[in-house]
Amino acid sequence: MKSTPQQVFVMVFFVAMVPLLSFAQIITKKVTFPAGKSSTLIQGTIAGDQTIDYTLGANQGQKLNVTLTNKSNDAFFNVLPPGSQGEAIFIGQNDGNKCSITLPSNGTYKIRVYQMRSSARRGEKASYSLSISIPTASKSVDAKVAGTNYNATGDLRAAIGSTPKSAKFGVIRSNGGAEVHATLPGKSKRVFVFSQGEWSCKSANCKLTFAKISSDEWELIVNSSEKYYIPDAVIYGG
Repeated sequence: MKSTPQQVFVMVFFVAMVPLLSFAQIITKKVTFPAGKSSTLIQGTIAGDQTIDYTLGANQGQKLNVTLTNKSNDAFFNVLPPGSQGEAIFIGQNDGNKCSITLPSNGTYKIRVYQMRSSARRGEKASYSLSISIPTASKSVDAKVAGTNYNATGDLRAAIGSTPKSAKFGVIRSNGGAEVHATLPGKSKRVFVFSQGEWSCKSANCKLTFAKISSDEWELIVNSSEKYYIPDAVIYGG
């Protein structure tokens, strides 16, 4: 079949576009702080058009400090807030390689490391050190419920399968995180731990999945059947 000029143009345009589709190589790495520490130092290397996203969970009002050091001065970083599609609250090429930001919301932040476009196009490499810290803020004492070790107690929305239930809970808050003790009728106590934007379960026989289902509520599912709905107010108070 003979190709028309328009078909030839479309084919050439498509071939020309293919390399662009894979131009940005984004690598994601989770940041964890050593036990008992609120900071870490990462040594890394970036090559060509790579982008490296360092992710960490943090809370509204916490202070995020980041410093990037590299000999070539061609590597920079941006800070992206939770839910960002590329919008940044700090842009290294404009503001330098050191920032101290009071975080605007709870969630997962990205520290995006990249090279200048000219260096990326030449396929150059840049080695760097990335210092990240979230200092523990001094807070007023979170009062305990009389006669307990909990900072708050009450009822949680819950379910077994599709049947709505109510679960009793007590929460112990510490350093921006929380340990939530929850009990469904007829079930053993579950102990959930929230830290740096993620949940884990300390109880035996507790296969846990979780998701943020609204701006201020988490859904925790244990063993595919028990469901617990935990508001941010339980975690952070208020």
